[in-house]
Amino acid sequence: MNSVFLDREQVRAHRFEAVWTDELDKVFADVAPYYDKANLVASLGLWDAWRRRFVQTMATRPGARVLDVCAGTNAVGIELLKKEPELEVNAIDRSRDMQEVGQQRARERGMHIESTIGDVHALPFPDDHFDIVTLQFASRHLRLGEVLKEIQRVLKPGGYFHHCDMLRPGNRVVEEIYYVYLRGCLNVTAWLFNSGEAARGCRRYFVQALRMFYSPQEMSELLEDLGFDDIDYQPIFAGMLAFHQARKS
Repeated sequence: MNSVFLDREQVRAHRFEAVWTDELDKVFADVAPYYDKANLVASLGLWDAWRRRFVQTMATRPGARVLDVCAGTNAVGIELLKKEPELEVNAIDRSRDMQEVGQQRARERGMHIESTIGDVHALPFPDDHFDIVTLQFASRHLRLGEVLKEIQRVLKPGGYFHHCDMLRPGNRVVEEIYYVYLRGCLNVTAWLFNSGEAARGCRRYFVQALRMFYSPQEMSELLEDLGFDDIDYQPIFAGMLAFHQARKS
């Protein structure tokens, strides 16, 4: 990793490591029962459409092996199985509460998703094992360089990594408007869903983490720096959100 990205990752870790280590498990335990509904409200009803659009960017085939990193409530894994029922979908997340919700959602639909509770910075899977790896709406809470290296390790040569997350818009005016909206959304959803102390306490963190994160173009450059090929991305809402895909050589 070049010095620019290495410095950014070190600054992010120094600033947020305590939150990542000590607070986020409590936050996601709190929000797990209403996580998907809250995101639907915060996105003004667009959350499900974004997920479907993200999954449609993935070229799937029967029998392909998929790993959903930071799988949360298995929303992407379920959408993938709707698209191709004969996929082998594996989910890994550190939050047992989120995965319990996700496993229940999969069972209700007659689907099987293999679940692993663990640290995504050290993926417990062999080298060159998966055809597709996905990561969505979690990168801001990770030592991202470490996770991307692990994702590259477990991907088969020629396999594709698909990433979706809220990003830092390249336009400064749009960026500041975005933060105002995000702060308002966090306050509204905390009130609407009666969030617990852990979730309410991290509202400021969620905006700060985004301020120090990557723009869509910077995310592409980071993937290239780490050795991925055929990198492409689709920005949404002036770069507030983006879908990236990249191939392992």
